[in-house]
Amino acid sequence: MSVSANPNINTNSAILVDATSGKILLQKNIDELLKVASMSKMMSEYLVLEAINNGAISWEQVVPISDLVREISHNNNLSNVYLRQDETYTVKELYESVAIYSANGATMALAELIAGSEESFVNMMNDKAMQLELGEYGVDYKFVNSTGLPNQYLLGKHPEGTTEKDENELTVRATAKLAFHLLKDYPEVLETASIERKIFKEGTEDFIQMDNWNWMLPGLVYGYPDVDGLKTGYTAQAGYSFTGTAERDNVRLITVVTKTSSLEERFSETKKLLDYGFSQFSIEELIPKGYRPEGQETVGVSKGKEHEVAVITDESLISFVRVGERDNYIPVVTFDQERLNENGELIAPVEKGEKIGTISLEYVGENDYEFIDSNYIAQVDVITNEAIEEAGFFSLVLRSVGGFFSELWVTLYNAIKGWF
Repeated sequence: MSVSANPNINTNSAILVDATSGKILLQKNIDELLKVASMSKMMSEYLVLEAINNGAISWEQVVPISDLVREISHNNNLSNVYLRQDETYTVKELYESVAIYSANGATMALAELIAGSEESFVNMMNDKAMQLELGEYGVDYKFVNSTGLPNQYLLGKHPEGTTEKDENELTVRATAKLAFHLLKDYPEVLETASIERKIFKEGTEDFIQMDNWNWMLPGLVYGYPDVDGLKTGYTAQAGYSFTGTAERDNVRLITVVTKTSSLEERFSETKKLLDYGFSQFSIEELIPKGYRPEGQETVGVSKGKEHEVAVITDESLISFVRVGERDNYIPVVTFDQERLNENGELIAPVEKGEKIGTISLEYVGENDYEFIDSNYIAQVDVITNEAIEEAGFFSLVLRSVGGFFSELWVTLYNAIKGWF
């Protein structure tokens, strides 16, 4: 398969990421702080799933509906499910309306349940962004509400410290990193995000068919095979944006496009990214299990019955690489210096299978690949391939004596040769 040029992406900003490693496969203007509308609900979803997993709330817990939430949910100009104060709603019902239908009032109701108030929830959002290392507040991210709506829609009750003109803002890099952590930490998010349509409060007068705004789900208008998430966004200022994800042949990709000119274009531009990622990159075993590092096949052993021990990799190293670039990855061995003496040797006895270092990959090609997670290193352990027993007392004595006479002979030789 030939290597094609990067696709022409007609968006303000875009990114394509390998969801396993966080490797950025393609990027365009990813560090501009932009309004992201409902894509910021990914952070709200993260905090809901976190609260579920740590037991702070439960799926069947009833969610109170405040006056503000009720008013927001009755705004037909916004994506909403109708909420009233004389009805019962569970966390699961409201969460589904958020993940499928981007329901704004429901998002605020969950925020109030978890944090006590919208303001406190916004603080949690910004704190979590810092914890996930999305960047610097005000430079890479800024959350001002739980929904992504412009604050002007909050009826003058926007969180303290924010203004009516504020909207949630993220860079594309930070948005992709948020999606990366959401998928890694709570992969169950896709169980709901992949639902194409569902009836909210079926059998009641408030029922509504929630058609998923992600029209790239396979059964919808712009269906794309293997797409199963994640979150759309739109406001007048943010434009049409989309964070997508798809999995094919054990490869999951994450995409983000922003400020496209139409609802349709955010999906057509995402398709370009996914087509490119799935066709031009593949999983490759770059280092097999049991690999003996070339030129570093053994490590010296001090005080052992043998003077060296063979080393191998304990598992294969698999990476997501561009077609034609396999040979641009060079194995690099790093031994654990705390395991070695001053002469770079292990001290006997040595057990078979002991970890003594790692082997990673150095990229020497022309592309300057980055990773969403700057701490990520593709590496596997280097282990001993055999056991080396400690040498007996007399063997060590003979070696010591032999070493002594050897050093003595060298000293005498150097002295004598000066006479001639």
